[in-house]
Amino acid sequence: MNILVFGKDGQLGRAFHVLLDSLLPALVDKPSIQYVGRAECDLTNVVALSDLLNQFQPKLIVNASAYTAVDKAEIDVDQAFAMNTRAPEIMAQYAVDHDATFVHYSTDYVFDGEKYGYYLEDDVRNPLGVYGKSKAAGEEAIAGVFAAGYGSGQYAIFRTSWVYGDGGNFIRTILRLAKDREELKIIDDQYGVPTSATWLAQVSLDFVVDGNLRVRKFPSGIYHAVPVGETTWHGLATLVVQLATGAGVPLKVALNGIKPIPAVEYPLPAPRPMNSRMSTDKLGQVLRARGDMSKLELLNQPWDEAVRSYVRNLAKDGLI
Repeated sequence: MNILVFGKDGQLGRAFHVLLDSLLPALVDKPSIQYVGRAECDLTNVVALSDLLNQFQPKLIVNASAYTAVDKAEIDVDQAFAMNTRAPEIMAQYAVDHDATFVHYSTDYVFDGEKYGYYLEDDVRNPLGVYGKSKAAGEEAIAGVFAAGYGSGQYAIFRTSWVYGDGGNFIRTILRLAKDREELKIIDDQYGVPTSATWLAQVSLDFVVDGNLRVRKFPSGIYHAVPVGETTWHGLATLVVQLATGAGVPLKVALNGIKPIPAVEYPLPAPRPMNSRMSTDKLGQVLRARGDMSKLELLNQPWDEAVRSYVRNLAKDGLI
């Protein structure tokens, strides 16, 4: 089987590379895996993307690529839609035409954040900025292609939030600032769930393939994939500084120097949803029906467990 992973240089793409490499030695029938970044294929080039798909002939496509510069997207509209809408649509069309499986990732930014409680997969999309609009349009394009595809192929769109991994992210930014500043002002009225790229790669791969990397059958659609619990940016920053300090990392800021502020005091070009909490009941129901209790246990992992491990590893590796 051929597996094509887009976004190899991003946090999620790197997590997939590590995960798949760890699984290959135990397999008798090893798949052929190709990892694609910008150097290998410009996803805004429709012809180049189509040629790559047709030449490699993947049976599983993992699209971990995206235009994620949320604020820059407000002025770089065409690029955002090319990456987040048109490219996934082409991948989806290939999957339909070749009876392949397509895995795609979306975001809490497709919602306006005004709902009280946890968002469900079928809640109305109402993105606030260009990034969210481009991702929402991508979801709609994928669903539209498969709906018109006479049942060929299958797809899973995993909506997630606040991703961190091997690369630039909020946690590493906080740790960098904490080494230089005695005070940090962090938003405390936006709620969401920090999601480890490693965790997300494992959860989504377990959903679409078995232990031998053979594709499973599953109900196509959108699934929310975040760990259990919730926090604010201020809550996450406080935990991260506490963990780093406990690991012996010398920081200039103390816990009482992390000041909570409302989002209105930290204006940005692109609006953010105030509530990014998402229910994972739909994903859990499929895992429960399969009897995948170990996979269900991973889905139900509290968000702070992976954060603790992540910060400890950064400290151990001297990356703070």
